[in-house]
Amino acid sequence: MAENSGFSLPAGFGGLVNYKEEYESKFMLKPTYVVGFIVLIVAFRVGLSFFLG
Repeated sequence: MAENSGFSLPAGFGGLVNYKEEYESKFMLKPTYVVGFIVLIVAFRVGLSFFLG
C-alpha cells in the first residue's frame, strides 16, 4: 500500500496532461546543429583562455 507522503496535487494536475507531439516554432533546429554550436562555444572559450590567460 502507498503511504501518505504529505504531497498532493490539485485536481487539475492529476497526471492526465496531453502535449502535442510536434512542436512548431519559427526556428526549427536540428540536434546536430545545436551540439555543433555548443562545441564551437566551448572551443572559443578554451581558445580565449589559451591566448589571454
